[in-house]
Amino acid sequence: MYLIGLTGGIGAGKSTVAAALGELGAVVVDADAVAREVVAPGEPALRRLTESFGSSILSTDGSLNRQALAAIVFSDDQARATLNSIVHPAVRERTELYFSQAGATDVVVYDVPLLIEAQSSYPFDLVVVAMAPEEVRVERLKTIRGMTDAEARSRIESQATDEQRLAIADVIIDTGGTLEHTQEQVRNLWQTIALRAHE
Repeated sequence: MYLIGLTGGIGAGKSTVAAALGELGAVVVDADAVAREVVAPGEPALRRLTESFGSSILSTDGSLNRQALAAIVFSDDQARATLNSIVHPAVRERTELYFSQAGATDVVVYDVPLLIEAQSSYPFDLVVVAMAPEEVRVERLKTIRGMTDAEARSRIESQATDEQRLAIADVIIDTGGTLEHTQEQVRNLWQTIALRAHE
């Protein structure tokens, strides 16, 4: 297995890069999707969250009410630490299960927004960072997600800086231009990865 860590700030086009790699043949493991899976009804992590925070964090159908949980942990460092101590190990365990199911020659892309913030210790063969200028990202967030200018900038500022991402990047994909330009860079990267993965 050849393991790639893919990250990028909000609005930087990371999901576009992940999708393009998937179309080229990579196995994509989406950290956000895994995080939702492990707190689904019937999962041990959801049971532990309910034991820690009470049934008020559940919706009427038994699923996690994310807004209710967020209201509890938002301004409470201890509550947030409890949340992380339950969810992060569950995410890691599920992620490693998916990694273990990959074939020896598979290229696996771990699509993880907070790679730096989470200080991931996965043994990546390559770290790929999607990068776009802040103004481009702000416009995307306003257009695609309906955020105000202030909301978009606040979300960007709450994450790692471009400098921090550049410091861990083996490869940078410039996503500030056209979709075609991004996809061309991904195709070029794939050719390089395919050679390395089969060495």
